[in-house]
Order: sequence, then structure tokens, then C-alpha cells
Amino acid sequence: MDIEHARFNMVEQQIRPWEVLDPRVLELLLKVHREDFIEQAHKDLAFADLEIPIGHGQFMLSPKLEARVLQELAINPGDHVLEIGTGSGYMTALLAHQASHVTSVDIVPEFISLASTRLAQYNLHNVTLRVADAAQGLPDAGLFDVIVLTGSTPVMPPSFLQQLKPGGRLFAVVGEAPVMQAQLLTSAGHDAFATVHLFETVIPPLQHALQRLQFVF
Repeated sequence: MDIEHARFNMVEQQIRPWEVLDPRVLELLLKVHREDFIEQAHKDLAFADLEIPIGHGQFMLSPKLEARVLQELAINPGDHVLEIGTGSGYMTALLAHQASHVTSVDIVPEFISLASTRLAQYNLHNVTLRVADAAQGLPDAGLFDVIVLTGSTPVMPPSFLQQLKPGGRLFAVVGEAPVMQAQLLTSAGHDAFATVHLFETVIPPLQHALQRLQFVF
């Protein structure tokens, strides 16, 4: 396989048609090699339009979704980012290239170990990796300009909203299969938030995500 040709096709045939046109994002997708964050058994799928299994019942998001998330968040060089769900470490690397600092958390220790090795290969030293169950928030981590949930959540945990700085942005996929919605929430300060419904999609849930209340009659 001609890797560079496959990478080019990924950008031109999957990502651009999904309304990702920000030149910063497109350049980054060419710079950070997706295949470097995938186990050998699945490297041939690195540029495919699908979710790639990474173990422990978790999956790497599709390339077009990763790219769209980056574009919608419009990360600034001074931003401090909280990522919930480190996974392969690929999204962590993309975020770290754009932000001042990234705190990335995963419940699976193996994912944190692998991500540490992979990020070191890119000399990304502005990342703090933590093993924690943070699907419903990470209150001890402080406030952030950007929060990214890489798995879905049936209900938006209020604690994440409380961790946004004024003007901060949060990306999450909210709902349950077969109906989930990608949302971008922006803090207007004083517990006020603007919500933009971006598109419908279905992705695996975060482990221990906040569930809807079940009513029994």
C-alpha cells in the first residue's frame, strides 16, 4: 500500500466532503500519521472510513469524525484541553499540536501506557496522561478552555459544564443508539450555555457514562 497516497485519499475523499475545510486541520492530518497510533494487526485499516478496534471493547473514531471534532472546537494556541477517553492517543496528539496543554484521561491503564509511548515519538511534552474513571467528570482537574468526550454519553454530566471556562467549548455525542447527536456547547458564563446540534452519529459509549433516569410505573 502506498501510505502517502492513502493518506491523501483519506483527506480528499472522506474528510473534505464532510465539510472539514479548515487548512490548519487538514495540514495536521497530513503531519500526524494516523497509522503510528494503530496496532500492527489493524494498520491496513488506518485510512478506512470506519471505527478501528483498539481492545477492551473500545474503538478509534473514524477519520472524518476526528477531523470534524477538531474543526468545530477551533482550538487556540493558548487553550488548555481536557480529553475524556485517551484511547489510541491519536486524538490526544492532534489536540496537543494545537493547544497549550492537554490533560487526557482513560479508565484503561494499557491505553495510557501506549499513548505515552506514541506521544513521546512525536516529542509532545505538553500532555498530562491520567488513569481515572472520568466519564461523569473530573472535578479535581480545574477549569478548561476545551473539553472533548471521545465516547458517547446518554446524558450530559453537569460536572463537565461546570469545568468550562467562560467562552470554553465542549464537544460530546449525546444520546443512545440508534439516535445520538454530536453537540458543541459553549459557556457564556454564569451557568449559561449555547448548544449547537452538529450532526447525528453513533459511537460507542464511555465506560460508566451517566445514564438516563428509568421511571417505573
